[in-house]
This record gives sequence, C-alpha cells and structure tokens, in this order.
Amino acid sequence: MAKTGSERGRVAQRRRTRRAIVAAAAELLAHGKTPSVAEVAEAAEVSRRTVYMYFPTLEQLLLDAALQSITRDTVDAALDTVEADENVEARVEAMARAVQRLFLSTERQGRTLLRLTVDGGDRSPEQPVRGYRRVEWIERALAPLRSRLGARRFERLVSALAMVIGWEALIVARDIRALSLDEAEDVSAWAARALVRASLEEKGLATPRKARAPTQRRAPRRK
Repeated sequence: MAKTGSERGRVAQRRRTRRAIVAAAAELLAHGKTPSVAEVAEAAEVSRRTVYMYFPTLEQLLLDAALQSITRDTVDAALDTVEADENVEARVEAMARAVQRLFLSTERQGRTLLRLTVDGGDRSPEQPVRGYRRVEWIERALAPLRSRLGARRFERLVSALAMVIGWEALIVARDIRALSLDEAEDVSAWAARALVRASLEEKGLATPRKARAPTQRRAPRRK
C-alpha cells in the first residue's frame, strides 16, 4: 500500500532525526572524542530519550556513525557519476555495485551492527532499526521513475531493491551460497537490474532489450 502524504512526511522526519543524531556522533568521533549519549543528544539538539528511540545502545550508535563516512564517500560518489543518466537500470546497477563493494572493508562491522539491531529488543514497527542510508541511495538511483511508476509501484520497488543489496544480501551470498565477493556483487547487480526491468515491463514502460556485449571478467581483488 502506498504511503499517504502525511505518512511520507513522518518517515522523512524520522530519517532527518536519525541522520542528525548519527552526524553529531560522527563529528564528535572525528574530533577524537568517544561521546556519551548525553553529548550526542546535545550536539544533535534532541533529547536523550530520542537518541535511545533510534539507538538502544551507545555501541550501535557509535558503530553506525563510524561507518557513515565510508559509505557516504563510496556510494554517493558512484551515484554522482550517473546523476545525469536517464537509464535507470544503469543507475541502479552502479548504486548496487558500490554498496556491495563496501562489504570487503566493512563485513565485520556490518555483522556486528546486524547483531546489535537484531538483539535490540522491542521497537515500534514503524521505526526501522537500520538501512536509512540504503533507502536514500535507492530512491536517488530510481529518481527518474518516481512519477512514471506511481507511488505504489515506486515504494514496492524501493522495498524490493532493499532486499537484494546491503549486508544482509551479502551475508546470504557468502554464508548460504558460498560466493566470492565478486560473484556476490554480480548477483546483487543482476537482481537489481531485473527488479527495475520487471517494474518497467509491468507498467508498460520497458524499451526493447538490446544485445549486450559479454561482460569482461574483472581482475581478482587483492586480499
């Protein structure tokens, strides 16, 4: 079901609040300080209770803040390169590959963050425990389709893409399918393109497929 305008407004406000909390913590960390919840709350201009609503433990908050600069510099930079491209499949593939490449350097932190959020106890079903940056990247990659797909299909596509990129998808690829990092990246990129194509075809917006040259095998990553 598509969100109403007021619901979208509340979601956007929650994202802004969470972003402000993480940014405040990241700024304090950047200055060589390990902040307390009270210090983060003061810097973000929110209450301590609000911080705990989004981050049940200080460890979870600091880990999220430490990861912010890595993810921002990698994925936002990739999206910048396709900002003018109207080919949404290409935009989404660029985003998906950038997200998945982070796994090599952040796998340990990602698994820790997953454990902390899974073990975080009760929460409001309307309050996501992680992944707000991922959703923003997906929405940015899909921007040319927002008005063309309609609200319901657009939101469904965002949700579907969130399931095939990120730490959760890579953990499945690594732990269940025993894929290499390159193979896991390729699968996520393929799945992301397939979901976009399916949404376009369902709406009658897909263009005829063109034959693609075989993908050249990338050189193995250095360990």
